[in-house]
Amino acid sequence: MTLPAALANSDGYPYGTIVPLIVGVPVVVVDTSVVLAVLLNEPTRGAILGRTRGQRLLVAGSLEWEIGNALVALVRRQLATGADIARIWRSFTKIPLTIGDCDIPAALSLAVESGLYAYDAFVIETARAATVPLLTLDERQRRVAAARGVEILELT
Repeated sequence: MTLPAALANSDGYPYGTIVPLIVGVPVVVVDTSVVLAVLLNEPTRGAILGRTRGQRLLVAGSLEWEIGNALVALVRRQLATGADIARIWRSFTKIPLTIGDCDIPAALSLAVESGLYAYDAFVIETARAATVPLLTLDERQRRVAAARGVEILELT
């Protein structure tokens, strides 16, 4: 498995720090698919980094659990080793992320109504609450978010 170089946290904030949003700095919500594509050096990695450069990355509070679950799945599918996922996790903790607000009852209703997983609805609700665009590689999540009035940031 090819792993990207560790991503530097240019803001100097350790992972988990609640970082204030700065007026005038663009904000985008990113989901698990986007973060994993960067961490696992997927073909969309360069486009994602280019599209989000200079923007504050806002995430749902469930992101770290979703990343952990995906990494364990890689081991179970024999696509990575325990050492690999430990390195990937260290890279993840260096990405400057801000955890956004999410109205959990609204997200649960959205999940039930749309058939999405709750985690996907948490991401949509985070973008809706912050009134900022969403970047996701998940087509279904993108369609549901757009139908709810969430602006979608496209990879170009």
